[in-house]
Amino acid sequence: MMNKPRVFLDTSVLFAAVLSAEGGSRLVLKLGEAGVISLWVGSRVLQEADGVVWRKAPQTRPLLALLLDRSGVTRGPEPDAAALAQAKAVVSYAPDAHILAEALSAEVDYFVTLDRQHFVDSPRSAVLPFPVGTPGDFLAWLRERLSSGEEGTND
Repeated sequence: MMNKPRVFLDTSVLFAAVLSAEGGSRLVLKLGEAGVISLWVGSRVLQEADGVVWRKAPQTRPLLALLLDRSGVTRGPEPDAAALAQAKAVVSYAPDAHILAEALSAEVDYFVTLDRQHFVDSPRSAVLPFPVGTPGDFLAWLRERLSSGEEGTND
Protein backbone atom coordinates (compact mmCIF):
# COMPACT_ATOMS: atom_id res chain seq x y z
CA MET A 1 0.00 0.00 0.00
CA MET A 2 1.24 3.46 -0.88
CA ASN A 3 2.11 5.79 1.99
CA LYS A 4 0.12 8.99 2.08
CA PRO A 5 2.13 11.93 0.78
CA ARG A 6 2.83 14.54 3.47
CA VAL A 7 1.81 17.95 2.12
CA PHE A 8 2.62 21.31 3.72
CA LEU A 9 0.13 24.14 3.14
CA ASP A 10 1.19 27.77 2.99
CA THR A 11 -1.02 30.55 4.35
CA SER A 12 -2.04 31.58 0.83
CA VAL A 13 -3.52 28.13 0.14
CA LEU A 14 -5.58 28.15 3.33
CA PHE A 15 -6.93 31.63 2.56
CA ALA A 16 -7.80 30.65 -1.03
CA ALA A 17 -9.55 27.49 0.23
CA VAL A 18 -11.69 29.58 2.56
CA LEU A 19 -12.64 32.03 -0.20
CA SER A 20 -13.46 29.51 -2.93
CA ALA A 21 -15.21 26.16 -2.63
CA GLU A 22 -14.30 25.32 -6.24
CA GLY A 23 -10.58 26.06 -6.53
CA GLY A 24 -7.52 23.86 -6.36
CA SER A 25 -6.76 24.97 -2.80
CA ARG A 26 -10.09 23.61 -1.56
CA LEU A 27 -9.56 20.41 -3.56
CA VAL A 28 -6.26 19.85 -1.75
CA LEU A 29 -8.12 20.11 1.58
CA LYS A 30 -10.79 17.71 0.29
CA LEU A 31 -8.05 15.19 -0.51
CA GLY A 32 -6.90 15.50 3.09
CA GLU A 33 -10.47 14.98 4.29
CA ALA A 34 -10.72 11.85 2.11
CA GLY A 35 -7.51 10.49 3.62
CA VAL A 36 -5.61 10.48 0.31
CA ILE A 37 -2.91 12.83 1.62
CA SER A 38 -1.64 13.94 5.01
CA LEU A 39 -1.85 17.74 5.44
CA TRP A 40 0.60 19.75 7.52
CA VAL A 41 0.97 23.37 8.59
CA GLY A 42 3.17 25.22 11.05
CA SER A 43 2.29 27.51 13.94
CA ARG A 44 3.25 30.56 11.87
CA VAL A 45 0.96 29.46 9.02
CA LEU A 46 -1.95 29.09 11.44
CA GLN A 47 -1.27 32.53 12.96
CA GLU A 48 -0.97 34.17 9.54
CA ALA A 49 -4.07 32.45 8.15
CA ASP A 50 -6.16 33.52 11.12
CA GLY A 51 -4.83 37.07 10.84
CA VAL A 52 -5.49 37.34 7.11
CA VAL A 53 -9.00 35.90 7.47
CA TRP A 54 -9.70 38.23 10.41
CA ARG A 55 -8.61 41.29 8.37
CA LYS A 56 -10.02 40.41 4.95
CA ALA A 57 -13.02 38.13 5.51
CA PRO A 58 -13.82 37.85 9.23
CA GLN A 59 -17.13 36.13 8.57
CA THR A 60 -15.17 33.13 7.23
CA ARG A 61 -13.20 32.42 10.44
CA PRO A 62 -15.54 29.57 11.45
CA LEU A 63 -15.13 28.08 7.96
CA LEU A 64 -11.34 28.16 8.29
CA ALA A 65 -11.58 26.24 11.58
CA LEU A 66 -14.02 23.74 10.06
CA LEU A 67 -11.85 23.14 6.98
CA LEU A 68 -8.72 22.60 9.09
CA ASP A 69 -10.58 20.13 11.30
CA ARG A 70 -12.33 18.20 8.53
CA SER A 71 -9.21 17.85 6.42
CA GLY A 72 -7.18 16.52 9.34
CA VAL A 73 -4.48 19.18 9.18
CA THR A 74 -1.61 18.45 11.58
CA ARG A 75 0.55 21.16 13.10
CA GLY A 76 4.19 20.28 12.65
CA PRO A 77 7.07 20.85 15.07
CA GLU A 78 8.67 24.23 15.59
CA PRO A 79 11.71 24.60 13.33
CA ASP A 80 15.17 24.30 14.84
CA ALA A 81 18.19 26.49 14.04
CA ALA A 82 19.34 24.19 11.22
CA ALA A 83 15.94 24.30 9.47
CA LEU A 84 15.82 28.09 9.84
CA ALA A 85 19.33 28.45 8.39
CA GLN A 86 18.47 26.17 5.46
CA ALA A 87 15.26 28.14 4.79
CA LYS A 88 17.03 31.51 4.97
CA ALA A 89 19.45 30.31 2.30
CA VAL A 90 16.46 29.83 -0.01
CA VAL A 91 14.14 32.71 0.96
CA SER A 92 15.44 36.10 2.09
CA TYR A 93 12.05 37.40 3.30
CA ALA A 94 12.11 36.43 7.01
CA PRO A 95 8.40 35.55 7.53
CA ASP A 96 8.42 33.27 4.46
CA ALA A 97 11.75 31.76 5.53
CA HIS A 98 10.15 30.81 8.86
CA ILE A 99 7.24 29.13 7.07
CA LEU A 100 9.65 27.25 4.82
CA ALA A 101 11.56 26.14 7.94
CA GLU A 102 8.27 24.81 9.33
CA ALA A 103 7.83 22.74 6.17
CA LEU A 104 11.41 21.44 6.42
CA SER A 105 10.83 20.47 10.06
CA ALA A 106 7.63 18.61 9.16
CA GLU A 107 9.59 16.47 6.67
CA VAL A 108 6.95 16.81 3.98
CA ASP A 109 6.88 15.45 0.44
CA TYR A 110 5.45 18.61 -1.15
CA PHE A 111 5.06 22.32 -0.30
CA VAL A 112 1.88 23.89 -1.71
CA THR A 113 1.74 27.68 -2.03
CA LEU A 114 0.29 30.42 -4.19
CA ASP A 115 3.32 32.65 -3.50
CA ARG A 116 5.08 32.70 -6.85
CA GLN A 117 7.54 35.47 -5.98
CA HIS A 118 9.18 33.88 -2.94
CA PHE A 119 8.60 30.18 -3.60
CA VAL A 120 7.17 28.81 -6.85
CA ASP A 121 9.19 30.88 -9.33
CA SER A 122 12.33 31.11 -7.18
CA PRO A 123 15.25 29.19 -8.70
CA ARG A 124 16.59 28.72 -5.16
CA SER A 125 13.62 26.42 -4.35
CA ALA A 126 15.29 23.72 -6.47
CA VAL A 127 17.69 22.92 -3.59
CA LEU A 128 14.86 21.93 -1.26
CA PRO A 129 14.25 18.26 -0.39
CA PHE A 130 10.68 18.53 -1.73
CA PRO A 131 8.97 20.10 -4.74
CA VAL A 132 7.30 23.51 -4.34
CA GLY A 133 4.25 24.41 -6.40
CA THR A 134 0.75 25.77 -6.69
CA PRO A 135 -2.29 23.64 -5.89
CA GLY A 136 -2.53 22.85 -9.61
CA ASP A 137 1.14 21.80 -9.75
CA PHE A 138 0.62 19.62 -6.68
CA LEU A 139 -2.49 17.96 -8.10
CA ALA A 140 -0.57 17.07 -11.28
CA TRP A 141 2.30 15.70 -9.15
CA LEU A 142 -0.15 13.63 -7.08
CA ARG A 143 -1.91 12.29 -10.18
CA GLU A 144 1.43 11.14 -11.55
CA ARG A 145 2.37 9.43 -8.27
CA LEU A 146 -0.99 7.71 -7.97
CA SER A 147 -0.89 6.45 -11.55
CA SER A 148 2.67 5.12 -11.16
CA GLY A 149 2.08 3.66 -7.67
CA GLU A 150 5.09 5.56 -6.30
CA GLU A 151 5.63 5.27 -2.54
CA GLY A 152 5.63 8.28 -0.25
CA THR A 153 8.57 8.86 2.07
CA ASN A 154 6.48 8.95 5.22
CA ASP A 155 3.20 7.58 6.52
